[in-house]
Amino acid sequence: MKKLTEISAAEHQVMKIIWEHNPITGTEIINKLMENTGWKSNTIKTFINRLLNKGAIGFDKSGRGYSYYPLIEEKDYVKTESRLFLKRLFGGSLMPMLATMVENDDLTLEDIEILKKRIIEKKKGK
Repeated sequence: MKKLTEISAAEHQVMKIIWEHNPITGTEIINKLMENTGWKSNTIKTFINRLLNKGAIGFDKSGRGYSYYPLIEEKDYVKTESRLFLKRLFGGSLMPMLATMVENDDLTLEDIEILKKRIIEKKKGK
């Protein structure tokens, strides 16, 4: 797995498009993001170049343009970011985070049942 570098919230928006539509041309990325964010073309190009420089995405020349593809997996990125979030806000401990969610009524009964099921599966070694 490629070492993950820090990706800003704006760059993450670009990554989501690339993960979902991989490979995707620069024009397609720009069109999708202009429609959803209102960002200008040059702003989006800047984010694409930052992601290239960080090694998060790669490209192939296709005709007069480029096709972009991810060099990091979305699931790996989510896992890393989740760990960093947990470390930053809860000292790396999952229990205080879960306690906060339960205390603030952020978990529905359905969420609790899903968590129970996953805990049981984890206990069984699945």
